[in-house]
Amino acid sequence: MSDRKASGQHSTSDTIGGRLGTEEREQGWRRLESETFDLVVIGGGVVGAGTALDAATRGLRVALVEARDLASGTSSRSSKLFHGGLRYLEQLEFGLVREALRERELMLTRLAPHLVKPVSILYPLTRRGWERPYTAAGLLMYDTMGGARSVPGQKHLTRAGALRMAPALKSSALIGGIRYFDAQADDARHTMTVARTAMHYGAVVRTSTQVVGFLREADRVSGVRVHDVEDGREAEVQANAVINCTGVWTDELQRMSGSRGRFRVRASKGVHIVVPRDRIVSETGLILRTEKSVLFVLPWRNHWIVGTTDTDWNLDLAHPSATKHDIDYLLEHVNSVLATPLTQDDIEGVYAGLRPLLAGESEESSKLSREHAVARVAPGLIAIAGGKYTTYRVMAADAVDAASPDVPGRLQSSITDKVPLLGADGYHALVNQVDQLGARHGLHPYRVRHLLDRYGSLVHEVLELAADRPELLRPLAGAPDYLQVEIVYAASHEGALHVEDTLSRRTRISIEYPHRGVDCADQVAHLMGEVLGWDEDTIAREIKVYTARVEAERDSQTQPDDQAADARRAAAPEARPELLEPAT
Repeated sequence: MSDRKASGQHSTSDTIGGRLGTEEREQGWRRLESETFDLVVIGGGVVGAGTALDAATRGLRVALVEARDLASGTSSRSSKLFHGGLRYLEQLEFGLVREALRERELMLTRLAPHLVKPVSILYPLTRRGWERPYTAAGLLMYDTMGGARSVPGQKHLTRAGALRMAPALKSSALIGGIRYFDAQADDARHTMTVARTAMHYGAVVRTSTQVVGFLREADRVSGVRVHDVEDGREAEVQANAVINCTGVWTDELQRMSGSRGRFRVRASKGVHIVVPRDRIVSETGLILRTEKSVLFVLPWRNHWIVGTTDTDWNLDLAHPSATKHDIDYLLEHVNSVLATPLTQDDIEGVYAGLRPLLAGESEESSKLSREHAVARVAPGLIAIAGGKYTTYRVMAADAVDAASPDVPGRLQSSITDKVPLLGADGYHALVNQVDQLGARHGLHPYRVRHLLDRYGSLVHEVLELAADRPELLRPLAGAPDYLQVEIVYAASHEGALHVEDTLSRRTRISIEYPHRGVDCADQVAHLMGEVLGWDEDTIAREIKVYTARVEAERDSQTQPDDQAADARRAAAPEARPELLEPAT
């Protein structure tokens, strides 16, 4: 593969640290215009980012383009779990569970220990006789398939034992319980880190870069035409193959390409609510059976995430809306087991995401397969869809493998199971040095732990930005869980181009505080503006656009059905001024 280097493949040193700043953004555009890539990946979700990383670490020349922001769709709106999928055992999808558990193990131990953490979950038992041995057998398979290597195995509890672990539960809601472990991550931060790691290994990663057409040579796809949604520039990007990793937008891209798809993707809406940690007194998360699926109650820093719903969605793919009905459904189901019910007033945040399910297996979206499909739909064009967040790395490897006939030379095997994400190397040593780090920078050790669990060993880059500006180590007004320097770093290193990017994905302020980011939008806009060169008019527009988004989301969440909610959410302006519809 040495000929790739000679023909223009950029070395790791060009993008050392995987920095996604304004200078790298301009350099990326020049490379898109001038180079011929082995692969162009469309879509900045976890599968697209994973595909770019897989290809780059095989020595391929790769570019990733995303119309909006990294993880701006499904990959920032999940249940935040890296899990085998306990309920898939009931559907006899043993291969999927085994594969997912192996991925969970890799994330916890080697690839992303700074981002992916074990999480305790209690399964309340409600039926005498068969339920305990039946569930125990499933969890034993879960453990022996790879689940209990880096996390503790299942633990059986009496009713009294379960209530000691989760005092918030009604005693009438269970007869006993089984505690098991899965893993949890900030999905948006993980996806962004995967993309930055791809960039570290030579990939071009460019957000706000919308694909508006496909290039062709005879019967083959030979690249894409892209549109910069910040300033309106357009360019043609030459490539040996294009990989469609756009999730719920897969069918739209297929139509744009003029190629007949090999599978269809159906969007299923999942809604989650976020409530304060003190509203549910428990030292463990919960998994509850519902009539259609399962409901999770998961610890999330100082909060609980409660979700999810599972309903078809046929409206705006970019901004799925939660309705009053969705929120009432979650409250009703979680309150059925809580001694002190949650109310609407307890809700700090709400988010809705769309699962890209492969259509055709069943009319019930909760029963659609979470297996993924990959197809070479035309010479030079690959599509991949389905799957689940946990197995993104496997999906990425399959997508790159499928492009083999279009890529000149012998394709090396995937090695991403051996490539730690940025921030992983040195993380464990830094955890042992929390007190020293805190003393050096004048930060409480809990602040340092917070930073390490978000940035890992990249924490030095973050803190370096405050070396001459100690005021940046103060908490953000209105969101004291975060430091001001984290906002600066989001704009200087993590590719945040708008206030929405920072409040919704680089941090999770938009779902963690009742004001949903409005109270700190002004400060965030000014901090980002220093890095990105915004004038006062741009700062004012950013604040106005973000505030309008929050107002529209709040309004949509009072509506009775999807159509009404979608209409209210659609009223908010787009942060990216030159975005073309339909945005893919």
